[in-house]
Amino acid sequence: MEAAEEAELWPTDGLTRTNLQLPPEADALLQGKSPAARFLQAELGLNRRLQEMTFCDPVKYIYNPLVYAWDLHLCYVNKYCQAHKTVLFLGMNPGPFGMAQTGVPFGEVQFVRDWLQITGEVTRPEVEHPKRPIQGLNCQRSEVSGARFWGFFQKLCVTPAVFFRNCFVHNLCPLVFMNESGKNLTPSDLPAAQREKLLQMCDEALCQVVQALGVSTVIGIGKLAETRARKALCTAGMETRVVGIMHPSPRNPQANKGWEEITRNRLEELEILPLLT
Repeated sequence: MEAAEEAELWPTDGLTRTNLQLPPEADALLQGKSPAARFLQAELGLNRRLQEMTFCDPVKYIYNPLVYAWDLHLCYVNKYCQAHKTVLFLGMNPGPFGMAQTGVPFGEVQFVRDWLQITGEVTRPEVEHPKRPIQGLNCQRSEVSGARFWGFFQKLCVTPAVFFRNCFVHNLCPLVFMNESGKNLTPSDLPAAQREKLLQMCDEALCQVVQALGVSTVIGIGKLAETRARKALCTAGMETRVVGIMHPSPRNPQANKGWEEITRNRLEELEILPLLT
């Protein structure tokens, strides 16, 4: 693929304060030293580095919800990330009907809007697949993984305040990848050289996030996130505990047989459950 063709795969809307048109209240967050400020700084730094990358087959479309759904993402961080956290739940990258729509990890629309009470404007990616429109909080499709994830914690914690008192949720990679047909791709679907370059950048940002939030335990949501977090933190010489829970994806037959019970038992085994009740 020629360079000009590669460039078309990457939107030109860079992540800077100016062209993101951040609201005035974001200024203090981005310049401050609070956990929320340092978290956002790590995210923005990663996004600037990712914009230097180009991608080729099978990737044909790339969405970055930290651009077009920044308003909602900032609301999420500003609302729930003002203090240090004990536990970081870590996903891999956004789902097409979750964070891709709402800017919130595992962000199934109903839970983002009605339980997390996240508000804000969502624009659209510069290059959009006709079968994968971004509709923000108006999206009618349900993200099964997100509904399972937040639905479980709604039952367990009752209020978001109980969950976020000790925990936060983040994705290792902020980008959505799709092929020509609009099929969602994970980083593991990328060519090896591109995948490693991408994930190395994401690993470094994860270490910054863990430091910023004072996290003592990272819980990978799925084996891929768990394995990558363990590698990243070990390479950085950080002694953060890394463990995992089963991914709630409907593609996982085991998750379809009782993800909530399996996850509750796992959190009890990890001695995390008392932090959530």
